[in-house]
Amino acid sequence: MIGLARVTRASKLDRIRWMVVYSSDIMNALAFLGFIQLALEWETNRLPVAAVVAAGAVIVVFYGLSTRPYRIATRGGARPTVLLALTGALALGFAALTMIWLLPVWLGLVSPFLSRRVFWPLAAGITAVAGVYMGFAAGLPAVVVLLVLTAFVTGATVANMWIWRIALEAHEGQEAKARLAVSEERLRFARDLNDLLGQSLTDIAAKAGRAETTLAADAELASAEMFEVRDLARGALREVRTAVQNYRALDLGEVLASVRAVLEAADVQCTIEGDGGDLPAEARTLLAAVVREGATNVLKHSAAQRCTITIRNGVLEMSNDGISPDAGEPGGLRGLAQRLSAAGGSLSAGAADGLYLLRAAV
Repeated sequence: MIGLARVTRASKLDRIRWMVVYSSDIMNALAFLGFIQLALEWETNRLPVAAVVAAGAVIVVFYGLSTRPYRIATRGGARPTVLLALTGALALGFAALTMIWLLPVWLGLVSPFLSRRVFWPLAAGITAVAGVYMGFAAGLPAVVVLLVLTAFVTGATVANMWIWRIALEAHEGQEAKARLAVSEERLRFARDLNDLLGQSLTDIAAKAGRAETTLAADAELASAEMFEVRDLARGALREVRTAVQNYRALDLGEVLASVRAVLEAADVQCTIEGDGGDLPAEARTLLAAVVREGATNVLKHSAAQRCTITIRNGVLEMSNDGISPDAGEPGGLRGLAQRLSAAGGSLSAGAADGLYLLRAAV
């Protein structure tokens, strides 16, 4: 095996998680609008310098704390009650001082941890109370700002978390579909074996029983029965070996078409050159197994965007741009390397010119 490059690339699910988290962090940065109000308060000498500095420090602390709930929510963690209570107290304290910038941000923080039936009435109630207070304390413009910010932050947060849940369900659905396909294939093979062996084993048991019964009275007849048992057992063994051989046999053309469809469904651009039509059946079966295992590794162990499969003169090269630290280590590739070696071929895998290359020769 060629040495593997230790380069880690994020999966698509990770990239969606980062998009949700970082966009939420940007929305939370609205809290820093409080610095503008603090500067105006200080400019008009309504607040001493010490109070402005202390309030600014609290805003920074609030923003730092506000980055945690979204990360906890996207990873399926428990509701951080203490953290939400602390940030809620800070938001209410600033709202009491007519600094409304933290209140909409806090409503966004609690939205991932409450059901819609609880969150929306809570958000409406807090906004209504704060709006009435701001109307008396700071006038109508402050109420309008509060309503706009609350609608923007809470709506964007709810939309972000909805996108995350959709992506998570889609990812889990793909894994469930793959597990179901494997289970169905195992059940099919089990049914085939049952059909093959059921009648044979029944006949063997019946003849062995008759031989046991007639052994004392007629040894020659019992011997004839046991010869029939032997012939039945050999026939059943041949049928099982044929079934297993057919089960392991893969059609290279069908596998290439299936792999292309699966990769493109996962947003991986797949290009195929050649089909190995001039190769013997055994060689085509081996290459089909390599293609299937390589596609599995692309989906499970990389973040590839392009994959190229080339078959020329009995040599298969499968390359992708999603280099992964463990793409060449699964037991599937090791088992295939042994199968190809036993058939006089070879298999190698590893990084080459910024790509991950799987190469099989038969």
